[in-house]
Amino acid sequence: MAKRCLVLRQVTALTLALCVDACFVYAAVVVEHAHGTGASSAWVFALLRCLALGAVTVAALGGLPPVPARLLAAHCALPAVMETGTAVLGLEDNRCGVVADARCWLMCTGASLAAAFFWETLLPVSDGEGKTQNKPRVLFMRVVRMYKPDYPAMLAAFFFLTLAVVCQMSIQFYTGKIIDNLRANYLPNEFFSALLLMGLYSLGSSLGAGCRGGLFTWARHSFTCRVNCKLFEALTKQEVGFFETVQIGELTSRLSTDTSMMGDTACLNVNVLLRNLIKMVANLVLMLQLSWQLTLIVLMVVPVSSLIQNIYNKHEQRLKLAIQNSLAEEKKTAHEILSGIRTVRSFSAEKHEARHYDNRLLDTNVLKNQRQTVRIVYLLGRRLTDLVMQVLILWYGRLFIQRGKMSTGHLVTFILYQSDLQYNIMALIYICSNMLNSVGAAAKVFEYLDREPQINTKGELAPNQLQGHIVFCNLNFAYPKRPDIPVLKNFSLELRAGEMTALVGPSGEGKSTCACLLKRWYEPGDGKILLDKVPLESYNCRYLSKKIALVNQEPVLFSGTIGDNIAYGLDDCSIHTIQEAAGLADAHNFIMQLDKGYDTEVGEGGSLLSKSERQRIAVARALARQPQVLILDEITSCLDEDSENKVLRNLANRLNQTLLVIAHRLNTIEKADQIVVIGGGRVQELGTHRELLAKKGIYCKVREKLATN
Repeated sequence: MAKRCLVLRQVTALTLALCVDACFVYAAVVVEHAHGTGASSAWVFALLRCLALGAVTVAALGGLPPVPARLLAAHCALPAVMETGTAVLGLEDNRCGVVADARCWLMCTGASLAAAFFWETLLPVSDGEGKTQNKPRVLFMRVVRMYKPDYPAMLAAFFFLTLAVVCQMSIQFYTGKIIDNLRANYLPNEFFSALLLMGLYSLGSSLGAGCRGGLFTWARHSFTCRVNCKLFEALTKQEVGFFETVQIGELTSRLSTDTSMMGDTACLNVNVLLRNLIKMVANLVLMLQLSWQLTLIVLMVVPVSSLIQNIYNKHEQRLKLAIQNSLAEEKKTAHEILSGIRTVRSFSAEKHEARHYDNRLLDTNVLKNQRQTVRIVYLLGRRLTDLVMQVLILWYGRLFIQRGKMSTGHLVTFILYQSDLQYNIMALIYICSNMLNSVGAAAKVFEYLDREPQINTKGELAPNQLQGHIVFCNLNFAYPKRPDIPVLKNFSLELRAGEMTALVGPSGEGKSTCACLLKRWYEPGDGKILLDKVPLESYNCRYLSKKIALVNQEPVLFSGTIGDNIAYGLDDCSIHTIQEAAGLADAHNFIMQLDKGYDTEVGEGGSLLSKSERQRIAVARALARQPQVLILDEITSCLDEDSENKVLRNLANRLNQTLLVIAHRLNTIEKADQIVVIGGGRVQELGTHRELLAKKGIYCKVREKLATN
């Protein structure tokens, strides 16, 4: 019943709107015959007409929904737009004006309905999942708002776009006039006047097209650069667990491909869309003025051409995506093989890997051949359709010329307009699918831009003095990519300030996890970590990263000099601080033996240095921050015994520093003030070396195992 009432109200609203519109049309006819009108009167009439129709709709429906509002605006504004456009083009006898006769009224109504259908189809209200933030139109408008710093350039580009379109249309118009002047009575003044105007319009078209393209490209590059910076900044703020659940290749794709497609949404695509839409409407209007019969022939063929283009676009997009995925697999395979070339060479698997890579190349080649086949079929169908239409136009054009209904110049002008119209329609169909793809890319980018880190980063505490007393209170933790496998269970431990604590136990029992939680790479599921009796999340993140330093078993160095790597992340690190840290890490001597000393390049990932040298530089990098808490995670596996003793002796002399060591060497463990045996995600035993030996428990078994390895 409610649905029937709604339909009845909608029918009533439509009927009233038609009646009011008819009354306005009749009133406009009377006014124009009495006083005459112009472009300004047409815009006043459009405003009054829009207000009246809007009021009727609100009264009948109780409101004005967005879709009818957009349709009413287009329907009321189109006659004024046509009036202004025909006045600019100098077609005084072909104005639509405020006198919307049956032909003009039907044309404007049809155009506004087509525009509304185009808008609702291209950018629907919902993506089918009811997610407000993922509505294509919402995403599109959000991209447009992000272009705000580039608005002046884009407005200038739109001005030059309009100039280029008007001049291009005028060139075709005066081409027909020149041809007519050559065939009929030759009038030198008219001929040279048309030739001069044609040259001026050509210059204006070139200037407009060049400036339009340059400004749009500048705005797009500026936007892409700005969004790349924001996206990269947002990604670097995410917690470490986020990068374990998302592939790095996907993130780099967002940075390289999706941001570029996102920039195309409101700049390149809108540029092409508006240019072709304006030219299509103008071409259609001018073609109707020249010959409505030939225009009807063109419009009969357009749906067939559009259908062919639409089918081709669907297959093209599908194959394009498949080729992109295949190329990604191809690059991934090549990267894996080349990065693991030592393993490949050691197992004599060169031929096997060559065949593997060759199969990936063949997969890509098959998809490219399919894409080319589809393109050949599409071009064949399109050329045949164009040929049929051109034959019909020339056939009937000859008849109209013989009967005196057209001149040769008008036929040439019509053919030029028809060629442009067909190209514009095909471009609009293509740009629709491309625009949806770019909006889809924007959704993926906004997903990361809007993502809040799962770790609380709002802490502001940054005391001048820090003791380094750490307490793990009843921690429960599982890694994000394996949430069903707990690593720490009810874990409690105290690290006394200024002392060295050693964690021992089998691999995978939670030793390195303690270090990661101290660095706040993850948040514990339950429990808290206290630093000087204050929860870790209360401290400022930048302050905490400086006061708690971690050296991993596999340190990562960045391309640059040794000095740059030691001072990494520090804005005001002096050469004295760098050298002092290198001395404590037993790295100063070997660095000074290099030709360029601290200015020596380390290569990609530190490839120009040995593993032991990379490890000592990593220790120096941590010490350069002068941390209150230093974590050494299995670094002794890369250092010889002499270097290890020097490093630990230097660290032991720093009395106020809390040291947490994860190691397997007996001499390292025995020197600790406190040894913690971890197993099953819990503390199994705790004490000094002598106390644990006296217990003859798990520590003794672990020690015996380490001694035999």
